[in-house]
Amino acid sequence: MQLTRHTDYALRVLIHLAVAPTGRATIPEIADAYGLSRNHLMKVVHHLAQGGFIATQRGRGGGFALADAPEAMSIGAVVRHSEPDMKMADCANCAIRRACGLTAILAEATGAFMAVLDRYSLADAARDRGGLAALIAALPAPTPAVSDACASSRPRPD
Repeated sequence: MQLTRHTDYALRVLIHLAVAPTGRATIPEIADAYGLSRNHLMKVVHHLAQGGFIATQRGRGGGFALADAPEAMSIGAVVRHSEPDMKMADCANCAIRRACGLTAILAEATGAFMAVLDRYSLADAARDRGGLAALIAALPAPTPAVSDACASSRPRPD
């Protein structure tokens, strides 16, 4: 089973927040540190906020933080929220589906996969806080964002 990039990014954001010294982060900070698309990350953060996993704050000093303690956040809940379709195969459009036993087998496998994820919390994923914090601190620093007003007032190279 392979999770989507959206879910991968969602889990990275949550782990980052769980070990961040301030408990807060911004989209540019995480996107630059991990080499992720800011636009894609913006969608992920918005989706996490809609699901109640993070709390966002706009404006100066804004950003986002975990909405709950890492111990209270189930990895399974995050995956269920982030994955639009957990089907491993397209059995609904298969010509042999009425006589095939694979559909039930794959459903059982998906259930077992999710049962394992349900046993773990974000705190489990971020257990090595010191190691994760050191790795995050060693990531490249975010590049300062240039506002549109500043960008338009600069002379253009010929």
